[in-house]
Amino acid sequence: VTHDQEEAMTMASRIAIMSEGSFLQVGTPADIYETPATRFVADFIGNVNLMPGTLVDDQADHCVIHCGDIKHYVGHGITGTEGMAVTVAVRPEKIRISRHRPAEHPHDELNLARGTIKELAYFGSHTVYHLQLPGGAVLKVSEHNVERHRDDELTWGDTAHASWPDTAQVVLTQ
Repeated sequence: VTHDQEEAMTMASRIAIMSEGSFLQVGTPADIYETPATRFVADFIGNVNLMPGTLVDDQADHCVIHCGDIKHYVGHGITGTEGMAVTVAVRPEKIRISRHRPAEHPHDELNLARGTIKELAYFGSHTVYHLQLPGGAVLKVSEHNVERHRDDELTWGDTAHASWPDTAQVVLTQ
């Protein structure tokens, strides 16, 4: 038993997340982190962007969810009803950030955000950016520093584009 998420993730082969005496999810560390069952689990383990939204299209092979400034295209259906409230969870490390709009973006305005860098923190191995969107929401992006110097170095106040694949999101209905 621990309240230290890092300790649980590194030592356990199975984790059980409890809240108010009930099990919310039991699984491997990777299952818990990559496919949280509830908003509480997603927020409890690791860093995550949680975006409330509305399901606007739900097909067997994809769904589309509007979350304020962001329109998500998710690469699978959720068997929901159009108009239902959902939350989209995207881990900061699943998002790419660039000064320029990605040239090869598979879905025109979907899985794409544009905003202003309001905060950034350099940690050596990675940098965390806080991208403020036009509507005021903040998108956290964590990018590995694989090069000593980027050609398109980003800093406070810069306009930047964030994008992610259609497999990056988890749609939460609870």
